[in-house]
Amino acid sequence: MRKMRLLCIVALLSIALCAPAFAARPEVRRGEYFITVLTGPTSGIYFPIGGAFSTFLGSIGYRTSATATGATAENINALLTDQGELAIAMADSVIQAVDAFGAYAGKTPAKNLRAMMGLWPNFCQIVTTADSGIKTFADLKGKRIGVGAPNSGVELNARMMFEAHGMSYSDCRVDYLNYGEAIDQMKNGLCDAAFVTSGLGNATIRELSTTKKIAFVPVEGEALDRLISKYPFYIKATIPAAVYGAATDTTTAAVMNIMLVDIKLPDDVVYDLLDNIYSPKGLEAIQAAHATAKVNIKPETALRGITGTSVPLHDGAVKYYKDKGQLK
Repeated sequence: MRKMRLLCIVALLSIALCAPAFAARPEVRRGEYFITVLTGPTSGIYFPIGGAFSTFLGSIGYRTSATATGATAENINALLTDQGELAIAMADSVIQAVDAFGAYAGKTPAKNLRAMMGLWPNFCQIVTTADSGIKTFADLKGKRIGVGAPNSGVELNARMMFEAHGMSYSDCRVDYLNYGEAIDQMKNGLCDAAFVTSGLGNATIRELSTTKKIAFVPVEGEALDRLISKYPFYIKATIPAAVYGAATDTTTAAVMNIMLVDIKLPDDVVYDLLDNIYSPKGLEAIQAAHATAKVNIKPETALRGITGTSVPLHDGAVKYYKDKGQLK
């Protein structure tokens, strides 16, 4: 009997000592949190993928909505002014906002921005028609060009592309149109080329390709080298001809999209969001929204476009990635 009692005491002590290693995380009361996902224009890739995030998080108990926006610049401002909890944005614009340079020069550094996860690369797609006579970036001189809405992510990219080629907006007839509007103008012969910074398979470019033979203006050679040297968040990329039925592959630059998260969301909520997004059920739901999501949104690319930059991770995301062995 005494031996049995001693064994029970030892067993109980072992359980007590081991308990912290197996302690479950606090249960998140998901219904208490409203998660608004800031996406982009309905014609672009942000909207369906952002909508998939919202729908999935709603399915696991969060109160959610997805909001169509003007994309990156608007999303950054909206997140900083408490108009959303998650926001899709291009990493280059976020870095400029955090460090107050480029389009955000002279503004207060946006030190409250926090990243949650990497998403997919946005390709700088300068689309024109095959009969426009535009073959190189220099051929844009004197042409009517849609460069994106003022200070949008697309327009910031356009500005850097011009700089890398030793050109400026004064070399062209520039219209500050979002790419959906610019492509509509191309259909009517009122615009010669449009900057579209987006995932591959952009719906508006696909639609244009059904009525006109399209081509892409390359960003390559020394201009691309200068761009990457000055702005290392760019990478060299290729637009495969088969994506839109173009005549040839096109060399260009790409920049990562990331998911920003409200700094005020509790750490355990952000951890819970990531834990469910990267679950088999979560990945299936989000990847089904678009081919780009299927290729790029996965655990092994979660920190792409974030680590090594000045954009900090949310503390809840730091804990999640450390627990998964993705951060030291």
